[in-house]
Amino acid sequence: MDSSRTQKFVREEWQNNVLPSLMDFIRIPNLSPAFDADWDTNGHQLKAFDLVTKWARDQNLTNCKIELLKDTGRTPLLFMEVEANSSDQVCMLYAHIDKQPPMGAWGEGFGPCDPVVEGGKLYGRGAVDDGYGFFSAITSIKAIQEQGMPCPRIVMLFEGCEESGSRDLPHYMDKLSERIGSPDLIICLDAGCGNYSQLWMTTSLRGNAVSMLNVEMLTSGAHSGFSSGIVPSSFRVSRQLLSRLEDEVTGLVKPPELFVKIPQSRLDQTAAAAEILGDTVYKQFPFVEGGHPVAKDAPISEHLLAKSWRPALSVTGADGLPATAIAGNVMLPFTKLKLSMRLPPTLDAAKANQTIADILTKDPPQGSHVTVTQFQAGNGWHAPLEAPWLSSAAHKASLTFFGKPCAHIGEGGSIPFMNMLLKMFPKAQFMVTGAAGPGNNMHAPNENLHIDYSARVTMCVAHVIATFANVYVGGSETMTVRENKSFMEVFKQSGGDNEYFVGCDCGAVGCVIFDQGLEGKNVCPPCPPARGGGSLNVGI
Repeated sequence: MDSSRTQKFVREEWQNNVLPSLMDFIRIPNLSPAFDADWDTNGHQLKAFDLVTKWARDQNLTNCKIELLKDTGRTPLLFMEVEANSSDQVCMLYAHIDKQPPMGAWGEGFGPCDPVVEGGKLYGRGAVDDGYGFFSAITSIKAIQEQGMPCPRIVMLFEGCEESGSRDLPHYMDKLSERIGSPDLIICLDAGCGNYSQLWMTTSLRGNAVSMLNVEMLTSGAHSGFSSGIVPSSFRVSRQLLSRLEDEVTGLVKPPELFVKIPQSRLDQTAAAAEILGDTVYKQFPFVEGGHPVAKDAPISEHLLAKSWRPALSVTGADGLPATAIAGNVMLPFTKLKLSMRLPPTLDAAKANQTIADILTKDPPQGSHVTVTQFQAGNGWHAPLEAPWLSSAAHKASLTFFGKPCAHIGEGGSIPFMNMLLKMFPKAQFMVTGAAGPGNNMHAPNENLHIDYSARVTMCVAHVIATFANVYVGGSETMTVRENKSFMEVFKQSGGDNEYFVGCDCGAVGCVIFDQGLEGKNVCPPCPPARGGGSLNVGI
């Protein structure tokens, strides 16, 4: 491709065509189903999909078919096919349309549905996660066609359920199986970047094992003045059990079964990323004064490995503990904790979840009743090693449009459908990248998109696809062949679930479950999984 022409075209498109429509997209509160009980009736999802579908049609891509699918009880999916031009390859591009809720108070002058451009960034919910991805995917193909370059057959999928675990994606992919075919290159635009100075390729995603630990010591509460010193505290017993999983002093996970051997190639790439990023790896987080990382004096590479290839425990919720404003002198009968154990990318999440349950329930301290409910087990994802053509194309694209070489990084989040794609297309190459860099605040207040960086990423994607169109795969022996399974079957094996639930009974955006930390709101009790047995696998 003519790089100067690509840069000029994409910049003009980004400024005059993409940003105005992306701002219109931000104005629509199309929350993912897990955060909106009325998602199927309030019209927000369809309004958002109507907007992006119309925009896609208005781009007039050559030999392009566009179809908006909406099956009963399922979120929409926009499917696009572009016929190949002088190429035998197949490329799949992915992004998602659904959004996270506001998650707290936004800064003065900003709001989740009030797009604002300030300091080279576009603020608003869905800007970086993942609205830009839709516009980036189509603009990259438009840039290739504008130059009359060879282009592989393109299939694009834009789903409406990623933030709720992508439970509808495999349903539609099974339905569209013949039209999707067997992609040789899969590009996902829903990932992050280490900085805004070069192209970043995501090499792995961690898995996640979520469980509920319940410790019962009394059948009912008792006056703490009469019972403490005699009756063991269920909270203390819970702490004791957690110490079986995690060293409370160092914060390191203990069971060796939850670790894997890290490939040397990933160690080398992590060391290179550490040289690039330096202490921004941990300084990007809002520590209190004097706060510091788990391993304070560890090399930067160790911080990166800790959040990408090593297990880490978080307590993400608790029941049985009254709010401090109403807490009395009562020995609490039980303590219930929600545990999230992030897992190495190649570890079997279901086995890990069982290991955790076995460790916690063995020999209950002081006769307590200990139960562990396995809530979710989602496998991680480890990218195949890059083919020489992809490595060369990514580096050349980064050097061309950023002036610096491409870098690689493992991410700490979990996306179950990525493992599904890897299993269904084991010979495909993966380009997982994105614009969610330092300070982007996705899933939090003041989400923002780095405008210049997202445009440059689009240029890089166009370059990689154009390069790919000229790659000779070499016949049926080396062409990607899809595994003869259903996408839904493999999705479930990877830790995905065909159900989701709304986080509280009201499902209202104003509930404190969604607007965490706001005063004057009613706290909603959790509601059971929809249709008895669903689990929520939140996106990256």
